[in-house]
Amino acid sequence: MTEKYRVIQWMTGDVGQVGLRHFADNPVFDLVAVLVHTPEKVGKDAGDIIGIGPTGIVATDDVESVMATEADCVFYTPIIMDVDTVCRLLRSGKNVVTTSGFFHPSKYFREEANKIEAACRDGGTSFHGGGIHPGYAGDLLPLTLARVASRIDKIEVYEVVNVLTDAPLDHIDWLGFGKPQDEFLSTPTILGMGLPFFAQSMYMIADGLGVEIDDITADLAVATATEDIPHELGAIASGTVAAQHHTWTAQVGGQPFIAFHAIYLTSGPTSIEPAWDWGKTRYRIVIEGDPASVLTLEGLESPDGTTSHPGYNWTAMGAINAIPDVCDAAPGWLTHYDLGLIRPRGMVR
Repeated sequence: MTEKYRVIQWMTGDVGQVGLRHFADNPVFDLVAVLVHTPEKVGKDAGDIIGIGPTGIVATDDVESVMATEADCVFYTPIIMDVDTVCRLLRSGKNVVTTSGFFHPSKYFREEANKIEAACRDGGTSFHGGGIHPGYAGDLLPLTLARVASRIDKIEVYEVVNVLTDAPLDHIDWLGFGKPQDEFLSTPTILGMGLPFFAQSMYMIADGLGVEIDDITADLAVATATEDIPHELGAIASGTVAAQHHTWTAQVGGQPFIAFHAIYLTSGPTSIEPAWDWGKTRYRIVIEGDPASVLTLEGLESPDGTTSHPGYNWTAMGAINAIPDVCDAAPGWLTHYDLGLIRPRGMVR
């Protein structure tokens, strides 16, 4: 009989709901508790939260009762990690797999990494972080493509997202779209503050290739709307920011070696200036070297010509599929290097 892993779903936002749906359907997992934040979800069957049949697990906002629940692993999916809470979970004897930011120790998270590693030792448990980017598209995919290279001169990773078609509309405000250009460029942006998180991927690539990063620089360019761009919540006004291109570049040996591009758009080239034409939502990994190679990850086009972007599904499953290997591993902070090739279980059903 296939071993079952008892899991707790910690929060039920976009990523957490993917987790709930998978745990309810995959015979490898046994959902034992669900923690929620919003009052309207409290007391509901977990199945009602995601629109499936009853699971027998009632959602609660009682942190202490969930902490006391026997489980092999917690799938922890808040947008921002509370390190002290994660450490409590680890010390309580539960492994933690998360999409909340930390997945590869780097200089930006040294204090937090020390706390997590100490909690793993105290609880005899393991911690692992994953997702789609960072945690897969900007690190595992470049390293996978590097496997078939003879020489690497530079690695570039492009994340292209059309916010109006492939992201929740609350991202319009989150990302600062609709602001005057001067205001946008003079205030911190959500993506701009993400450098420490994306830098983890750069350090993971550098570790894998046996080189050291000297420094990481950041650049930002914007395009403004040439006309009002309507959406379900209103419109992005003409003359305001309608697209943004963040570039983070890791220098190795005094030369640019790894470049990450985060390109978020609300329109095609006909409605913005400059008239950027980045195409559809996707991840694109480019290796300059011998041989020069490109790898693209994108949603599958349907027969009617539409393409859905499974971003939250990728984010959740990139971490969830590691849960059995994390539970079976020795205690500690487990990076992708520690786990090696993940063996997804219960996928064929």
